[in-house]
Amino acid sequence: MKHIIAPSILAADFANLQRDCEMINESEADWFHIDVMDGVFVPNISFGFPVLAAVKKYAKKPLDVHLMIINPEKYIDEFAKSGASIITVHYEACVHLHRTIQMIKAAGCKASVALNPHTPVNVLKDVLADLDMVLIMSVNPGFGGQQFIPQSFVKISELRQMANAVNPNLIIEVDGGVGLVNIESLIHAGANAFVAGNAVFAAPDPVEMIADLKKVTINTHQI
Repeated sequence: MKHIIAPSILAADFANLQRDCEMINESEADWFHIDVMDGVFVPNISFGFPVLAAVKKYAKKPLDVHLMIINPEKYIDEFAKSGASIITVHYEACVHLHRTIQMIKAAGCKASVALNPHTPVNVLKDVLADLDMVLIMSVNPGFGGQQFIPQSFVKISELRQMANAVNPNLIIEVDGGVGLVNIESLIHAGANAFVAGNAVFAAPDPVEMIADLKKVTINTHQI
């Protein structure tokens, strides 16, 4: 499977949201990545339902919605109704993770779980078969523009080995510090979806940067 590029709307120009959404539509990007932060689970506040609905109005590609919030289960249905195609909740924020995963699927969305940098991948062994995607946070969640945490390579490799046994079609997404300098190594480790924020929106030509990220290849026998 060709790897997925999901530009992060958090890094877009909010004063020109329609323009940036149309840029993503016209690019080789696969998804829109939308970070929802509540100021409690992470030390920042970002998009709510109105912004998600506004992006959905212009987006012609799936919305990859990342919930960095406490009690995400309370809002699954509303995020689905607002246009989410994929909903990611944090392992660290879910008391009843299996139930929350089933709620996401019942709402008609693909189910994904995110792990913070300090959380080992083996905590997902009992739900891995139920998931469509796992999101590895390669920075501490809350703010864009942070430095990539190298230990993420080990976590991705471990997770891919786990998935190969019970869920070989699992998508492994990486969020934080992803760019041309490390995407090939991340693919080699086993990841196949990438959130790109500053790498895209701070580039002189965002469309060209997305194309460059998409064209990175690696021999499949190495993965």
